[in-house]
Amino acid sequence: MSSPTATTGRTTARRGALRALWPGRAGHGFVAAYVVLLIAFGIVPTCYAVYFAFTDGNARFSGLSNFSRAAADFRFVPAVEHVALYLVFWLVALVVLVVGLSLLLYELSARGVSKALRFLYYIPGALAGAAGVMVWLFVLDPSVSPVAFLLRAMGFATFGQVVAPGHLPVLFTLIAFWTGAGGWIVVMHGALNNIPREVIEAARIDGASAWQTARRIQIPMLRKWIVYMVILTFAGGTQLFVEPQLLAQASVGVAGRDYSLNQLSYDFAFQNNDVNTAAAISVELLLVGLVVAALFVARSGFFDAD
Repeated sequence: MSSPTATTGRTTARRGALRALWPGRAGHGFVAAYVVLLIAFGIVPTCYAVYFAFTDGNARFSGLSNFSRAAADFRFVPAVEHVALYLVFWLVALVVLVVGLSLLLYELSARGVSKALRFLYYIPGALAGAAGVMVWLFVLDPSVSPVAFLLRAMGFATFGQVVAPGHLPVLFTLIAFWTGAGGWIVVMHGALNNIPREVIEAARIDGASAWQTARRIQIPMLRKWIVYMVILTFAGGTQLFVEPQLLAQASVGVAGRDYSLNQLSYDFAFQNNDVNTAAAISVELLLVGLVVAALFVARSGFFDAD
């Protein structure tokens, strides 16, 4: 009969042998669940969409005919213009305001209000996308809005006037910033905290102002985080759907149901029963996102060692 000490020694030896044979088993175990979900809800649907995009209703190879049909639709070019204009507003507002608010939050850390502000920034992000849009539908309606006096002061007396087509890029940017910027502010604040304090103190000793420190030290050291934010935000922005779809229903036609490319794809699939053309639009959005991401990564040196 072996002693407890011998049993413990054999167990430890087996664990050591397992570590030697599979040194990264803990990390692989954590990643495995994500990989399963990625395959089930990312890779498989993408492959399915590619299959539909290059076939017809009888499952025969159709080349680029589905793509040509989508591009020839009279709603396609306006939808591209709408999404492009929204992305310009959204990305500029996100980069400028998120970086600016993150730097402000970093400066306020020493005054004990940083945690409270981070919590306040993050609250809107806790709402689901549709719920956030519903909140804004009430805010933008002068008849029930808590800020109706501001809307009337700007000359808006009805909900239809507020959501006029020319206002939609700005309105969608406001909604997207309100729901999505808080999480990025928290991320950027964390990245700022990783900058060595000695570097910041050395700049201040040399007489650098807060603006000079931000422009010459903090923002350059945030470059990869900013690129990462732009890549994900661009990919999400091309998928614009919830905001215009709910607004189209709430405004009874003032905002069209084909405002964005995703709405157009939805309309092809569920109104025209043309899943193949809808899949072609989806594949085009995927390719645009991948190309833009590759350009940002290549030009920014995203994977270069600091």
